[in-house]
Amino acid sequence: MLDTPQGPTLLGFDVILVGSLLAAIAALAVMFAIYTAVTIKDPMAKRVKALNERRDQLKAGIVTATAKKRQSLVRKSETSDKFKDSLGSMKLLQDSQVEDMQQKLAWAGNRNKELAPILIGLRLILPVIFGGLAFVLLYLVEIYPEWQFKRVAALGVVTFLAYKGPEIYLKNLASKRTDAIRKGLPDALDLLVICAEAGLTVDAAFNRVAKELGRAYPELGDEFALTAIELSFLSERKHAFDNLAYRVDLEAVKGVVTTMVQTERYGTPLASALRVLSAEFRNERMMRAEEKAARLPAIMTVPLILFILPVLFIVILGPAACSISDAFSGDTLA
Repeated sequence: MLDTPQGPTLLGFDVILVGSLLAAIAALAVMFAIYTAVTIKDPMAKRVKALNERRDQLKAGIVTATAKKRQSLVRKSETSDKFKDSLGSMKLLQDSQVEDMQQKLAWAGNRNKELAPILIGLRLILPVIFGGLAFVLLYLVEIYPEWQFKRVAALGVVTFLAYKGPEIYLKNLASKRTDAIRKGLPDALDLLVICAEAGLTVDAAFNRVAKELGRAYPELGDEFALTAIELSFLSERKHAFDNLAYRVDLEAVKGVVTTMVQTERYGTPLASALRVLSAEFRNERMMRAEEKAARLPAIMTVPLILFILPVLFIVILGPAACSISDAFSGDTLA
């Protein structure tokens, strides 16, 4: 029998078969990318639709008759009520703690204030659970019997991380959201200037900017859309701007809010004030980029010494060392 000819192999694998599989995977990836690009959805559409429905209900003065519909409009959670009652009975819940946690939730992009008592309760429950589990594993089960003084340190670290875990998680979410809003704020102000010069009202300008920047900066678009909706139905426009400053932990946004309030109060030109703020924020962003570029040589010093210079020395001195070794070995043989 004749052996069937086999294709070229590399490290024991058929090159043609592996190439075909990689080509098939690449084709599927391209098809998936095209599908996701064609069927992309607006991330704020659902949120804006719900807010618009809520605005229409508030404008019309609708009072729901059934308790089920009323619960759909007003957020209530039995779990948060239980946590609040339990912590209040033990005198472990203070109004300042609740307000501080609600502020951190708003900075992280979560507007459900009912979660504040739950997170405060988790800060008390999680150290007990994880601390007890660590005590059982370290002292009773003795998973690391060679540890003596390290057990106390490990137990303390686990308890501390369990206590600070929810707060660290919220802080991380808030920092990422703040950075995303900071990147898109100059562009948003430029669009606000254009809308103001075109004759649009403030709420219409905010709504237009939210639609234009919703895909590029969804966090900023969400905040501007919510501000536009609040401007249209709140009794005082200042409350809408104050709510925007409350939800975003960024000094630049607070400056924009102050400017908007002053223009509303004193009637100063909005476009010129926003143009000055936009130029200032762009200069600040450029200075921040230049600061990072100036720090780059100092940051690259350690990787340069540890990884690049040894390889460079080997490449430069390696051939010379090999030739010297060959020369000495030849003399010895002679």
